[in-house]
Amino acid sequence: MRLLILGVTLVVATTSLVRGTDISSDWRFYGGDAGGSRYSPLDQINKTNVNQLKPAWELHTGDMSDGSDGRPKSEFEATPIVVAGTMFVSTPFGRVLAIDPETGKTKWSFDPKIELHRSYSEGLVNRGVAFWSDAERTEAVACRERIFIATIDARLFALDAADGHPCADFGSGGQIDLKDGIANIARAGEYEETSAPAIASDLVVMGSSIADNDRVDSPDGVVRAFDARSGALRWSWHPLEASIAPTGAGNVWSTISVDAERGLVFLPTGSASPDYQGSKRPGSNTWANSVVALSAKTGALVWGFQLVHHDLWDYDTAAQPVLGMLNRGGVETPVVIQGNKTGYLFVLNRETGRPIFDVKEMPVPKSEADAEDASPTQPVPLSPPPLAAQKLTMDDAWGLNEGERDACRARLSKLRADGIFTPPSVKGSVAFPGNIGGMNWSSGAFDPKRQLFVANINNLPMEVHLIPRDQYKPNEDAAKLGTLRAEVSPQHGTPFGMSRDVIRSPLGLPCNPPPWGELVAVDLSKGDIRWRVPLGTTIDLVKDPAHVIAGTPNLGGPIVTAGGLAFVASAMDNYLRAFDTDTGQELWKGRLPAGGQAMPMTYLAGKDRKQFVVIAAGGHGKLGTTSGDSLIAYSLP
Repeated sequence: MRLLILGVTLVVATTSLVRGTDISSDWRFYGGDAGGSRYSPLDQINKTNVNQLKPAWELHTGDMSDGSDGRPKSEFEATPIVVAGTMFVSTPFGRVLAIDPETGKTKWSFDPKIELHRSYSEGLVNRGVAFWSDAERTEAVACRERIFIATIDARLFALDAADGHPCADFGSGGQIDLKDGIANIARAGEYEETSAPAIASDLVVMGSSIADNDRVDSPDGVVRAFDARSGALRWSWHPLEASIAPTGAGNVWSTISVDAERGLVFLPTGSASPDYQGSKRPGSNTWANSVVALSAKTGALVWGFQLVHHDLWDYDTAAQPVLGMLNRGGVETPVVIQGNKTGYLFVLNRETGRPIFDVKEMPVPKSEADAEDASPTQPVPLSPPPLAAQKLTMDDAWGLNEGERDACRARLSKLRADGIFTPPSVKGSVAFPGNIGGMNWSSGAFDPKRQLFVANINNLPMEVHLIPRDQYKPNEDAAKLGTLRAEVSPQHGTPFGMSRDVIRSPLGLPCNPPPWGELVAVDLSKGDIRWRVPLGTTIDLVKDPAHVIAGTPNLGGPIVTAGGLAFVASAMDNYLRAFDTDTGQELWKGRLPAGGQAMPMTYLAGKDRKQFVVIAAGGHGKLGTTSGDSLIAYSLP
């Protein structure tokens, strides 16, 4: 029987999900656990047998857009969760599917019916859902167990985990409009939600995704907590000092982490608006570009640590804060491990925010732009060393041949290149790493036994130009600015517009030496890098096999398991890979039908308690990988 009610297709109802289950066999949060460790204690799949992994099932969601019909391109970045025998996943269209994790068969689906032909700054994307169980309700009561999803059009839904129906007691008919109460929203699609909600006790904690570089007075980047039962607003926290109004943003668009034992939520905050011009936001712009700990109960600031002062490079704190226990010299310390687009990795005491490894304020170049007062220093951790490359000059130019190299050298010779914190300029500046990172929303995974943090990073240089206001034209031909296919943004309210683009050769390859993407393991007990290997190849991008290059730009993220494995896709070739966590050796790869720009996950399912590894393979519009709509599970024969 199929019953269509309020956008829910009901196929199979389930009983209480959490009764009598072994939570270690599940993957209950987007990041594996509430602290985003991306670690699984499962070891059924391990170094000795991972090379036997085979596809177990494949589910096609049907939710895909290549942009040809007027809809934005879709980006299948979701990571499913598994709770006591049911998998829940969101699609790029914001639909929620409940799935049998052993067979891949759909139990129910919910459609929020977002407007698919609207222009969204992030395209059509959703990274995941959250689960909550109400201890105050009996099993027989509807919506005792809930799935929360925040959609690209900024609505928050509470669904009954048993059958997908909206919970009538939450907000208005099961949803709340997150745009309500937000100042300065000028157009539809400017204020969005892309990441999974965070659950802290009986609260749902939400950030937001805000369009970059449009204007000074962007929407407010407030973080809010809503009652998980009623949807009532319980607290709000504003990331930016009132003294720098009307500047907006500073928003939390990535995933929030929760420390239930200490009653803390950890926020990775983005940059104040606009990214590349700060004349209307003097000072360090506290608490933008930071990791911030708030009281989960009240939203009060406990501590904050700013990773980039007065951001001029779109160096958001995009990675989810990773919570773990650091063992150094036999002493265990609760830490938050925070990556950044700069490639720097900060390891901070979780209770105080103090660095575990020394951080020094280092002098950085001054800005040449009118009215810009760049920060004279930036915080630099003395260890671990940077995970990504951070300087590119004409002497470092690379190319497949002498002509390519000469073209790259000529292009770089015209640009200001004073290292990682080179300010944007009218003549053009090298931003390296650029706005893609370093570390982006992919974050990293922490193996508590090995004390290893594994992260995928990018080495991709950007050319950034400031465009004087009297010369700025919307949709201007980027070639006139000395770039190829630049993104051009107005930065209204400042003296300059902006353009940015990857620094590429005539053949379209980055002008820096490969690898352009890597997987890196950091030994946090020592504060040094254990290993680094290229991630992916250009096999799906080039016609000539002789020109295949190891290490491509990547977005997604790794997980690590007790079986000594790190699973990651992310790269621009269509493979899911397993690496030896101890050495970085690639042990297995499985072909995907589309780009795997998502984080995988793992769990046990079925009466035989078999371990599965699952990843979304749907591609990424901006990265240019193969589009698709697949959710694929792998297991041992």
